[in-house]
Amino acid sequence: MIGLLSRSPGDTTDVVSVVDTEVDPYGADLQLALHTCYELHYHGFDDVDSGWEWNPDLLRIRACMEHLFLGAMRRDVPGGMDVATALDQLLTEPMEESTGVGQYLRDEGEWWQMQEYFVHRSIYHHKEADPYAWVIPRLRGQAKASLVAVEFDEFGGGRGERIHARLYADLLAGANLHPGYLHYLDIVPEPMLAIVNMMSLFGLHRALRGALVGHFAAVEISSPPGARRMIEALRRFDADPACLLFYTEHVEADAVHEQVMRRDVIGDLMTQQPELAAAIVFGIEATNLLEDHFSEQILQQSWQQGDSSLRGHGLAG
Repeated sequence: MIGLLSRSPGDTTDVVSVVDTEVDPYGADLQLALHTCYELHYHGFDDVDSGWEWNPDLLRIRACMEHLFLGAMRRDVPGGMDVATALDQLLTEPMEESTGVGQYLRDEGEWWQMQEYFVHRSIYHHKEADPYAWVIPRLRGQAKASLVAVEFDEFGGGRGERIHARLYADLLAGANLHPGYLHYLDIVPEPMLAIVNMMSLFGLHRALRGALVGHFAAVEISSPPGARRMIEALRRFDADPACLLFYTEHVEADAVHEQVMRRDVIGDLMTQQPELAAAIVFGIEATNLLEDHFSEQILQQSWQQGDSSLRGHGLAG
């Protein structure tokens, strides 16, 4: 993929447009390639011609990867039409577990693990709220107005220094990490890439608008309890105030956003388009699925084995 993008967008004569169907849909090869394709719709790359963004041959390759990734997520979640129950479970099941990353960092984690967690999440938070903007023209009425209200808060309420992505860059600097956009992309493994790719996939396809709304609701509903645990963990480490500010902002803002997403966005959308119920449930369940994959990788497969959760030599590399 990197070799392809180093060419001119018109030089695709020898490009293979079929992706191996045996490739792991959650694996590093597919997820990094997919993330690279999607980045063309965000900030792009300094040495890549912007004409690649809508190149038909590249879009065919991307579509094959999306088909595999989307099919795997659909296969691996229960599915259903009960939106209310799916929303309620966000507060009653994942938030009460005692084995999550947030609980681990709060109760027994070390500072180097907190730094690694920040590095993983930087891939997500550098784009925080951006993919959700794609769904705005696909909504109507109160659902649109309320989602825009939530986005307005995510983007700092009109104040550039309060944009949540900016607050996360400040957090990284406060934790003695590099605050640059996607600076750590090369050392972050595929589970976090999959979460960000899911957001881009849902956002770029109108047919998946219900899934994006479900994902957005899952994030906003689960955010306040998770942010409180991170605040407790950071206070244990006597962390820089910039680290605390990012999470205190999410406790305050997302507690309101939870009700707005439930009642005014999803409630109104279900009144307008009840046929989107299955897509909304899928978006919630896919979010939980990929977050579970991330938690397993960072905890069971890495930290609890005494290993770094990052690629190569991690932050020491």
